[in-house]
Formats: sequence, C-alpha cells, structure tokens
Amino acid sequence: MTGNDWLGLLLTVIVFVLMVIVYFWVLNPNNKDSLEAHRTMLMDDENNAENEDGRK
Repeated sequence: MTGNDWLGLLLTVIVFVLMVIVYFWVLNPNNKDSLEAHRTMLMDDENNAENEDGRK
C-alpha cells in the first residue's frame, strides 16, 4: 500500500470514529434540553436584529 492509501484509510477511520461520537452525543437523552435550546437559534438572532433596528 502506498502512502496515499494509508492516509485515506486513516482519514476514513478518524471520520467514522468522530461520527460515532457525534451520534452518541446527539442521541443521548441527557443532552436533549441543551440541543433543543439551539433549535431556533437562527430565527432568534434574526428577530433580535429586527427588533434592534425597529423593523418588524
């Protein structure tokens, strides 16, 4: 195997491990409240900006 093959294999394994960690973090019921708080973050920022500018 060449260096590029090993690099591709290593990156694939790293991405797989990171995805498994993220899935467990997101799907863990203990984190539901903190993740749900960010659900409308973009809409909240837009509404706050409109209120500060005096627009509706």
